[in-house]
Amino acid sequence: MAVPAKRARVSGGSPVAAPCPSPRAARTSLPLPEGPSGGEPEGDAVAGFLRWCTQVGLELSPKVTVSRQGTVAGYGMVARESVQPGELLFAVPRSALLSPHTCSISGLLERERGALQSLSGWVPLLLALLHELQAPASPWSPYFALWPDLGRLEHPMFCTTVRSLELYRQLVAIVMAYSFQEPLEEDDDEKEPNSPLMVPAADILNHIANHNANLEYSADYLRMVATQPILEGHEIFNTYGQMANWQLIHMYGFAEPYPNNTDDTADIQMVTVRDAALQGTKDESEKLLLCERWDFLCKQEMVGEEGAFVIGREEVLTEEELATTLKVLCMPAEEFRDYKERAGQGEEETEDDSLAVTNIPKLRESWKRLLRDSVLLTLQTYATDLKTEQDLISNKEVYAELSWREQQALQVRYGQKMILHQLLELTS
Repeated sequence: MAVPAKRARVSGGSPVAAPCPSPRAARTSLPLPEGPSGGEPEGDAVAGFLRWCTQVGLELSPKVTVSRQGTVAGYGMVARESVQPGELLFAVPRSALLSPHTCSISGLLERERGALQSLSGWVPLLLALLHELQAPASPWSPYFALWPDLGRLEHPMFCTTVRSLELYRQLVAIVMAYSFQEPLEEDDDEKEPNSPLMVPAADILNHIANHNANLEYSADYLRMVATQPILEGHEIFNTYGQMANWQLIHMYGFAEPYPNNTDDTADIQMVTVRDAALQGTKDESEKLLLCERWDFLCKQEMVGEEGAFVIGREEVLTEEELATTLKVLCMPAEEFRDYKERAGQGEEETEDDSLAVTNIPKLRESWKRLLRDSVLLTLQTYATDLKTEQDLISNKEVYAELSWREQQALQVRYGQKMILHQLLELTS
């Protein structure tokens, strides 16, 4: 993806995966469950799904197979023969997609479209999914058989006696887990995002940052195409978007072990940079001047009390915000007055203050010192240091005794600390 997932400038809220440029699509949330909890045996479920694929015209390459064996989690897709870049893995006709437009109550959903509008755009799909789950002759029944958690949804459509938060949460989790959102064309940026839809076969694929397959959109089909060589017996991976480990664990329940997630990031809270700068003031007058500069940055919407600077492994994702903050907090008093006056007159700055990782050692010494102090303060917020976690990860016996949740949390912290320690080296 060309655009990394990026935190809002000053909000500090949870980011979402950046929109994927066509023909790529971002998966909205959780990966497939780890295994069946009942219902059909695995072989029967897969066989039924494959028969259904033939019936609806979903073309699956003979070089791939659906399986739970050889996958990182739950059902996945594995290469039966070696696959080369550009080869078609499968093609899904649009008629096989499950959406508010293809379900059997599409007319009703269209008539009530105005009443079903929401920020997420999920409500029509939730209703379509609920109806098809309960319809005895739903054409998507064999597709649902690969979703073991659907067995818990035994409520009749629109039954007023079972409306509950738990039922709603189950349905939302299903949409988050399996739905895709088709990207807009490049010239349609001002349009509303496309509503989510269910893409059989595509939702089977698991995620890694260095994925080897990509979903392409056309008028009649959605095609999964290999983007890298895939050896026989190796798993086929799609991408859920450019996501840091903390985003993956928050939205999907897993993290990629270091150094696999090339999209990983670490946050430096904006107020931490302010605190680091205050540490360097000598008296009350210098503190007041620094507070004036911080207020100026707030008014320019470069910083905020709840915001964070986002540092990637190869770039600063909030480059403009961090560069401007370092410049304003470090510039001489007279220069700041001139800078503030020019900003008040609407004059734009043309100076190039690149914060690419390779350029950080070339920054002014005052900038590097402030950035280093900010990193040190950030590292103090962790309960353990980097070496402690390196030792834990390298000790396979001790690591294996941790729960799954503890292992994933450890991988998140370790990746963040590696990025922060890289910054320490670059600013030394």
